[in-house]
Amino acid sequence: MAKEPTEPAGRQTELLRRAWNDSGRVYGYRKLHDDLLDHGETCCPNRVARLTRLAGIKAQIGYKRRPGSHGGKPSLAVDNTLDRQFDVAAPDQAWVTDITYIRTLEGFAYLAVVIDLYSRRVVGGAAKGSGDAEHRWKGCGGWSMQRRQTTDVVLQPLHMAVSRRKPRHRVLIHSDQGAQFTSTDWAAFLRARNLEHLMRRRGNGHDNAVAESFFSSLKRERIRRRSYKNREEARQDVFDYIEMFYNPMRKQVRNEMLSPVRFERQQVLNAEGV
Repeated sequence: MAKEPTEPAGRQTELLRRAWNDSGRVYGYRKLHDDLLDHGETCCPNRVARLTRLAGIKAQIGYKRRPGSHGGKPSLAVDNTLDRQFDVAAPDQAWVTDITYIRTLEGFAYLAVVIDLYSRRVVGGAAKGSGDAEHRWKGCGGWSMQRRQTTDVVLQPLHMAVSRRKPRHRVLIHSDQGAQFTSTDWAAFLRARNLEHLMRRRGNGHDNAVAESFFSSLKRERIRRRSYKNREEARQDVFDYIEMFYNPMRKQVRNEMLSPVRFERQQVLNAEGV
């Protein structure tokens, strides 16, 4: 039986490797340093960077996207009163939503998410895999994946966000100017549920940076490292990333290095004076 490492460097390297594997091998030395502190270890980021380099521990990501250009005129349909103010003081004040595609050997699947700006939390709503069989998960936000880019793919996660969160006051919902977000069905849904729609400038991803950042993490840390045989396989992997890693475990710098779920729980405890 192999002996447990007794020297501090060996012990810390083992802890780093374990945290790295638990993250799906996507954590770099900064998040791994925070994990060491959680285990009661005393060390500086430079030491962690050296230990991970010696151990061959490195964030594994997919291929890089080519840089694009940003610009565009302001929306003429809906005002963007959020104006890139992405930090809010309480949950369910402002949500962002967006849609992206995932390539599979069976064809494209379209993924839509709703994210609460307060904690950056994405929560399972409804998803459809191959055969359009519907699946639902509990949560407080929403995401949906379907084979066609229709209004329904963005309405499903928003419906689940409303039904799970049950916001007491009007919520700002920010999107781009895609056809799904300018349809009559979308507008009617928002009016019926006391949601105020904001739109980003056409062609400018910075106006919806939180959703774009989530998609970037999802594709870099998971999707671009895999090849999906069909939409159902992609749906299951997206579910695993969101529900088993991103929401409960993935550290967020904006959340004081807490995951979205832990951040929300910590804020409740702070408010209760615990």
